[in-house]
Order: sequence, then structure tokens, then C-alpha cells
Amino acid sequence: MKNIDQISKKIRKNILKISHAAKSAHIASSLSIVDLIVNIYFNFMQKNKRNIFILSKGHACLAQYCLLYELGYIKKKTLDTFGKNGTILMSHSSHKVPGVNLSTGSLGHGLPVSAGIALSKKIINKNGKVFVLLSDGELNEGSNWESLLFISHHNLNNLVIIIDYNKIQSLDFVNKTLKLQPLKKKFTSFGCKVLEIDGHNHKEIFKSLKNSSNRPLVIIANTIKGKGISFMENKVLWHYKPPNDHELKLGLEELNK
Repeated sequence: MKNIDQISKKIRKNILKISHAAKSAHIASSLSIVDLIVNIYFNFMQKNKRNIFILSKGHACLAQYCLLYELGYIKKKTLDTFGKNGTILMSHSSHKVPGVNLSTGSLGHGLPVSAGIALSKKIINKNGKVFVLLSDGELNEGSNWESLLFISHHNLNNLVIIIDYNKIQSLDFVNKTLKLQPLKKKFTSFGCKVLEIDGHNHKEIFKSLKNSSNRPLVIIANTIKGKGISFMENKVLWHYKPPNDHELKLGLEELNK
């Protein structure tokens, strides 16, 4: 897991640099999912081309773009265009980017589409799993709970739902906006197998993602918003604020330790 840990650190550095250059929002949301998507791509997408990944929380696309750069899908000169006029790297995930399967950003769309893809795979007897990553605040959207009814009805056991449970959304903490607990019991009541993990522990992430089940799988990944940069961690402010010159310097020094 050492190599994956180093890749995660490189991605966090690029997120920090590019967010600073583009003066873009959602840096903390991007930082919280790095370890999850690195595991998904390196251990499941790269090794089985029949697997599909959808980033439903499209506002965290900078993490995905930085990962796609590490994998060779896009060049550094393209990555550096993030936030500039005419770029294909829009501020929410865009299917125009090589390696991105669905344009997302309007929350609550990724899971319904993923459910449809998973069902189509079952109908035509096609191998491969569908991995979809949602934010916790995104669970406020009713479309997700409608999708879970559909997923349960068709027993889509080729679908893996990962919740980035960093407990902060938009302008406040999740439990102050709209309480989600008891989250595990809710997913279980829809007939899903539910695992709860440390979303920054590579061994736990890998073990949960490779878990085989005859039911749809939900992974509640407990994460830290702004993970890797101490002054950004668990701070509502960093949902929207880009780092200034001083904060860029401090963040890079911390990540270089």
C-alpha cells in the first residue's frame, strides 16, 4: 500500500496547487475522496476494464482530474488549464475528459444512472461492477432513495455504492443540516450489505471494495473533509475558499513531510 499512499500524497499536492492557481472552490471535498478513488482506479478500474466508476459528487472533480493525470489519461498542460476559459476540465466532472464516464455536479444523478448501468449489465449478462461515489450531503436528494428502492428490487449485486461521509456539506455540518443517522440501518433496510470503514485507510478501503456479496454493497467511508492539510481539516470554510499564497506554502510544506 506504500505506493498508493505516495500517489495519494502527489494528488493532494496537485489539488492544492491547481485550486490555488484557478482560485477554485471545493478543495476540501476533493481532498476527502483522494484515498477512495486512488484505490478504485488502481485496484479495480485499471485491472478490469469492464468495471465502471462514476463520481456522483461532481464538485470534487479536481481530485479525479489529478488522478487521471497520474494514470496518463490527460497531460500536465491539460491539467493546468483547470478553471480557465476553453478548458475541457470543467469545475464539475465532465464526460469530455478521458476517463470520466458521466458528467455530474447536480447532486442526486450519479446513483440513478449507476443503477441503470448495473441493471443493463445484468440483463445482457455482462461482467464487471459499477462503482459510484456519493457525498453525504448528497443523500438529502430524494432521487437517491428512489434509486435504492430500484436497486433493492432488482438486487443489483454488481453495484458498489461508496459514501464519502466527511460530515460537512455546503454551509454547515451534516447533522445540523439534515440528520442522516442511523445511516447504516437505513441502507440495511433497503436490503443492502453495509460496511463502515476508515475512508483514509488503504487496507480497509481495498478490503471493502473487493468484498463479494449477493446483495448490493454500500460502503460508508468515514473521511475527513480537507484531509492531509491540518488547517483545512473539518472546517466548513474550505468547502468554497481557495488557498491564498501563504496557505499554499503551508499546505505544501505539510504534505512534503
